[in-house]
Amino acid sequence: MASPTPANKISAAQVRADFNDLPAVIHYTRAAHELGLWQSERILIERFFPDRTAPLLEAGCGSGRVSIALWKIGYGHLTAFDFATELVDQAHSLAAERGATAIRFFVGDATALGQCHPIDDKAPTPSPDPGAPVCHLLDDKPVGGPRGFGGALFLFNGLMQIPGRENRRAALRELHRVCVPGAPLLFTTHDRESSLMERALWRMEAYHWERGDQDPRLPEFGDRYFEDHAGRTFMHLPVREEILEDLAATGWRHTFDAMRTDIAKESKAVRQFSDECRFWSAVRA
Repeated sequence: MASPTPANKISAAQVRADFNDLPAVIHYTRAAHELGLWQSERILIERFFPDRTAPLLEAGCGSGRVSIALWKIGYGHLTAFDFATELVDQAHSLAAERGATAIRFFVGDATALGQCHPIDDKAPTPSPDPGAPVCHLLDDKPVGGPRGFGGALFLFNGLMQIPGRENRRAALRELHRVCVPGAPLLFTTHDRESSLMERALWRMEAYHWERGDQDPRLPEFGDRYFEDHAGRTFMHLPVREEILEDLAATGWRHTFDAMRTDIAKESKAVRQFSDECRFWSAVRA
């Protein structure tokens, strides 16, 4: 899959293509098969999602690493989606292999959940009004229960792989829309002020933006686009104040944040899979 030309800004379509590309599919599928939940993830999920019978939504599920691991430890009402069809296919296959057939997998964009469709439905039916309080994810809501999810997760920095701050806010609003009042949200980001090295790198990057000679493909300051063994990756690295503002602007009340190293000592395999990140928890106001 060709990378964008310098004249083109990174778009959602490019990010989707990068995740559907073979190196990314192999990378995330291997993690789903071998890695499972990080220790820090499990600690916080069990803290903020104590009811294992509540209907939970995982955004950006990738190849199913988190959702299948949640099913394995007793979370019984799971719905998961990703906008990369190749990854959702892998998640669906792994769930079937491990007997986690109760997990519902969808293909969909976090910024427009009214357009989600089941993985086995190759001809999605768009919502007649994407702004209306409807969502195909909710078609199978619990009988007699509230119309909405009891919690949402957006792990491994998935929210930060949406180009454009307004688009990330749109995703937060959509998650707010499909969750019940008081529902918890757990997600992760990087933090460009998390270390002396990061701060020094971003001071240099700010200098490039002031001069106008930054990477022209990047939509906003704080963005990175790089290539490694997992393929091409777009990532926005925020500062803490930015996320607090985004939560407040989209109807979420911040309840907790901490760096991963302050939560748990992860295995070597996890540290090789993912750099340091910040965990965030909020509740639907």
